[in-house]
Amino acid sequence: MSVKFWKGHPPGVTICFFTELWERFSYYGMRALLIFYLTQHFLYSDEKAYLIYGAYTAMVYMLPVLGGVIADRYLGYRKAVTLGAVLLVLGHFGMVFEGPKALAITTADGLQIDRHPLYQDVFFLSLALIATGVGFLKTNVSAMVGALYEKGDPRRDSGFTYFYMGINIGGAAAPLLCGWLGQTYGWGYGFGLAGIGMLAGLIMFLWGQKYLEGKAEPPEPEVLKRKVALGVSFETFLYGSVVLIVCFAWLMLKNQQAVGAAISVFGAAVGIFLLTYSLRRCSRQDRDKLVVSVILIGFIIVFFSFYEQMGSSLNLFADRVVDRRVFGYEVPASTLQSLPAIFVILIAPALSILWIWLGKHGWEPTTPVKFSMGIAFLSLAFFLLVAGSTYADGAKVALIWFVLNFFFLVVGELCIFPVGLSMITRLSPREIVGTMMGVFMLALSASSFIAGKIAQATSGVSDMGTDAALGETTAQFIDVYTQLGLMAIGVAVFLYIISPILNRWMHEEGTGNPTLIVKLYPSGFARRSGVSEASI
Repeated sequence: MSVKFWKGHPPGVTICFFTELWERFSYYGMRALLIFYLTQHFLYSDEKAYLIYGAYTAMVYMLPVLGGVIADRYLGYRKAVTLGAVLLVLGHFGMVFEGPKALAITTADGLQIDRHPLYQDVFFLSLALIATGVGFLKTNVSAMVGALYEKGDPRRDSGFTYFYMGINIGGAAAPLLCGWLGQTYGWGYGFGLAGIGMLAGLIMFLWGQKYLEGKAEPPEPEVLKRKVALGVSFETFLYGSVVLIVCFAWLMLKNQQAVGAAISVFGAAVGIFLLTYSLRRCSRQDRDKLVVSVILIGFIIVFFSFYEQMGSSLNLFADRVVDRRVFGYEVPASTLQSLPAIFVILIAPALSILWIWLGKHGWEPTTPVKFSMGIAFLSLAFFLLVAGSTYADGAKVALIWFVLNFFFLVVGELCIFPVGLSMITRLSPREIVGTMMGVFMLALSASSFIAGKIAQATSGVSDMGTDAALGETTAQFIDVYTQLGLMAIGVAVFLYIISPILNRWMHEEGTGNPTLIVKLYPSGFARRSGVSEASI
């Protein structure tokens, strides 16, 4: 097997590129089918399916915090990524065992759903393996890319650009292939293809170990060899403890409400830590920056609570309400989940160029204003869907309105997600940057769980056999989406109004860069002398 490496970059970047490509392929391929699998195979109600979906995505964002700590302190990135990939392969292939379809039985007590308990447990165990696998792979493979470059290496940014391409290529291809297979030929085929993709990623990563050795090794290898009990090494003990993590995730996913409680406990602990740290160890300037970070993370939770309707309520909206016929062929609803990644590939370079151009002319928006813009685009996305549904007047909604909804959701995402990551690294005290990245992931976890709760409000008529049912279901979705649009525009305006205060607390005027001149205008835009915010 031979691999063509990118000229001028460490060979390990190519290995990480394909590993992450296939990991995202497997993740988004399975995720595109998940809500349909829950409602059409297990016959869960919309309300229950949204709760399960929200709990699962919340665990996907929560566990990387733990996986990152274990990798940083003990395993190193290479071993952690290998462990995560193995867990992902097991989880995705576990999804293939779908078992018999649930049966709806009418009894004297009403409608009862008969689900096979063994296959339900296999399903939740598979989700737990996938969530834990993502926890060990996702952040650590990104950290490994950084470890392949020395400090100050000018190739680092372009290396991450190549790596980012892999993420979106996998995310774009997976729903098209896995979604089509799953909804056309059977769930097992779609989930199986996702598993094959992850297996390809694992094989690629194992094959490329020689290009990664010495760059992402355990910080203290001798600690891993130390015997802890019964002649078992500490490394073996760590691998065994992963079983406990999987069991924890399995129990959480079977008892979805407990996920919200776990997030609340973690959030309270983090809040106490940050308050104590800011009062005891921060200068006033660092404390102000930390406060801004926490405030903006709160707005991130709001944004992604609405944005994450993509894989849940918007997925069912596309299936039940949108006219998906293109040239006489009805596009499977799950394949539309490829649109966000496609739009990221198309929009991200243009938006990056726009920020640079605005920076050179002194009008690049500050971080709070970019956040406000992102939430405003989110509002526009939902209002467009409402407009399209109103225009349909009882008929199915034209596909173009749904595509526009996803387009503006992605524009909003690009104003917030990469900017938020940059904000964390710039504003957090150096000693707790890693902790704040964990807080960022915990915020995404919280927003995913809240998104499931919001989606439950769209639960309506699932029998689409009549025009009346179509109209009632559309009205149920649109009522919720109208409220989301109104709330989003209110939040965006509020953030824009307070942005001058946040700009002052960021203390980025004259931050050691002699070419940087910042004058905060009432509009919240930063006047700069040819330096983009991304370069700060």
